[in-house]
Amino acid sequence: MSGKSAKVRRMCSVALIGGLGFASGQDLRGQAPDGMTGTVIVLNKGAASATFIDLATGEIAATSETGAGPHELVVSSDGRVAVGTDYGAQSDGSSLTVFDVGSGSRIATHDLGSYTRPHGIVYLPGDSLVAVTAERAGAVILVRVSDGEIVGVIETEARGSHMVGVTADGETMWTGDIGSNTVTELRRSDLSRVRALAAPEQPEAVNVTRDGSRVFAGSNATGLVTAFNTADGSSETVAEGFGWPYRMFLTPDDDQLIVPDLRGEVVRFFDLDGYAELGSLSFPGGRPQGLTLHPDGRHLFLSLAGVGQVAVIDIETRTVVGELESGPTPDGIAYSPVTIRR
Repeated sequence: MSGKSAKVRRMCSVALIGGLGFASGQDLRGQAPDGMTGTVIVLNKGAASATFIDLATGEIAATSETGAGPHELVVSSDGRVAVGTDYGAQSDGSSLTVFDVGSGSRIATHDLGSYTRPHGIVYLPGDSLVAVTAERAGAVILVRVSDGEIVGVIETEARGSHMVGVTADGETMWTGDIGSNTVTELRRSDLSRVRALAAPEQPEAVNVTRDGSRVFAGSNATGLVTAFNTADGSSETVAEGFGWPYRMFLTPDDDQLIVPDLRGEVVRFFDLDGYAELGSLSFPGGRPQGLTLHPDGRHLFLSLAGVGQVAVIDIETRTVVGELESGPTPDGIAYSPVTIRR
């Protein structure tokens, strides 16, 4: 990393946001680490829009419309296509919005029909399909990105199946079922529900390790983060004291679990070998939500719904090294190596 970025890390150990700058007094708004390129894409629930941020300049390069209440976002492995879920606001949403990242524009809206309140979304290997939770229907649907055709439906038999985690091979999926207090295992090859495991009350956030050996869930009602051993279904508490453990973010090497606490306005970092808490970052007034990692494996982008910003975090030192402006109430977030064409 450049000398400038290293200096920023040393100076900024505590984040103060909402236009207040940082503990050191240095204003990092509009900054990302030197030499960083590509695009961060953020879905803004309040504006029903997607913001495309050019990391080389720290500026908003494009803004595009979405459906009502956009929530979660994924990007294809080549970074060229992004897909967001239109969850809805006052009424149920029932669509996916597809974006061309290079132009920063919407290229398609796929109507999901009766599969309303789409929320969690993951690209499956090969990049032709996305797995999407349809919360009202209690299902995960497999949607072809090119034309929006629903090519498969897997019933969770649960209420409030909100988020979905998928193993690296794309075969096994787990949902967090807020209304049923379960995490549910699904199998892609035969579109079947395998089993459900009891979880602490209102498990919303869920994720699974690449090899499928462990599933993590966050309980909105109890403030617990729980790890499930998928071999025998046993569970153990990873951490407690959360106000709203909004997401279960696993680094690509399954080395760390990073959990934004929306209500507690803090992000907490855990070592997956023994679950020691490595540290935390406070964002008073920020309402931290979505997370995505730069391919360098070090820099994390965090959407801050309370202030319409994205924080850039060095996960090795657990410090904030930049702030980027987004739109109002940003949530779902993703990184692409593609730069917007001017």
